[in-house]
Amino acid sequence: MHNPPDIHPARPMRVAYFTESLLPHVDGVSRTLAQLFGFLERQGVEFRVYSPFVPGPEVTWSGRVRPVKYVRFPLYPDYRVSIPFGPGMARELDAWAPDLVHLVSPTPMASRAAGWAEKRGIPVVSSFHTHFVSYFRYYGAPRLEPFGWRMLRRFYARCCKVYVPSESTIRELHEHGIRNTEPWSRGIDLARFSPGHRSAELRRAAGADDETPIVLMVSRLVKEKDMADLVQMERVLQAGGNKHRLVLVGDGPMRGELEAALPDAHFAGHQGGDDLARWYASGDVFVFPSTTETFGNVVLEAQASGLPTVVVNRGGPPDLVQPGETGFIARANDPPDLAAHVQRLLADPAERARMGAAARDAARARDWAVINGRLLQSYAQVIRDHPSPPRR
Repeated sequence: MHNPPDIHPARPMRVAYFTESLLPHVDGVSRTLAQLFGFLERQGVEFRVYSPFVPGPEVTWSGRVRPVKYVRFPLYPDYRVSIPFGPGMARELDAWAPDLVHLVSPTPMASRAAGWAEKRGIPVVSSFHTHFVSYFRYYGAPRLEPFGWRMLRRFYARCCKVYVPSESTIRELHEHGIRNTEPWSRGIDLARFSPGHRSAELRRAAGADDETPIVLMVSRLVKEKDMADLVQMERVLQAGGNKHRLVLVGDGPMRGELEAALPDAHFAGHQGGDDLARWYASGDVFVFPSTTETFGNVVLEAQASGLPTVVVNRGGPPDLVQPGETGFIARANDPPDLAAHVQRLLADPAERARMGAAARDAARARDWAVINGRLLQSYAQVIRDHPSPPRR
């Protein structure tokens, strides 16, 4: 049990969050925040969330969410970009008087919130979830990457701390001049993601019998997940006569293109909750070619489900894999190398089982309560160290 830090004895700590991603929208960011907000609620920390998404009443902290105006993101309409708030919301924030402001993404709303906090002497922190700058090259604008890094340096320079999910991503941010970083890793729900949820029915639905291993990928179906490498990997595996069934769980704008390129694959579409857990547990090898991940929640979910994982040596996922023990790390953007590691696991059921069990054991060390307890302690330190205490 973590006790909330005693910053102001008269009342609990108050934190205001500004985020573009929140339930019911489902991605790695919204799931991470759901874990954090549930933890803060249990610890008695007061918080409010400003977001273009509002969870339903089944989410215990939904009453703390304040909706904001937004526009849809052109490249991916399911995403919403918040419009900077006006005087009304500023007055509401003044009345509530948070001790800390946490910005989840470098957006116009977040910049407005940072300016509001700076004028009132309230410390600002941020977290790095999505590698937006790396997306430019997938959409035909690689020359914008230096401009993107300049904008990120300017944004994060306004923050006392930038919480980053993996050591690999911390090193990359340091290389680009963003050094006020601190780790904030990710945990896993070992009861939800478990080998015990394996389903013969799902395997049959995917066209896999007991002798046919499933190569699983769980992801949004978008260019920046390096789906082109997955397609080429699958062609190498098929050319080598490797008996398997490729299953993709997830949806996105590339689905039609991928269905045409991978006619023998099974597309399960978007899955959530217990259904998602069953798909993980029903796989045999998890593959993830993405080079743009800051952590790789899906890799950890696969490990907790007892799957050996094959990732590439860029971004956060390689920090999660012990080569030869819990999976393999292939060269980035090298489909034949990716296929060679997957093929090794397809050819050796005993090695798959050994690595899957080791992956499950490794996942046991990632306790959400410990991880978010450390974040809460860091919040308290930031508040104590800030030169201008919040105005009451």
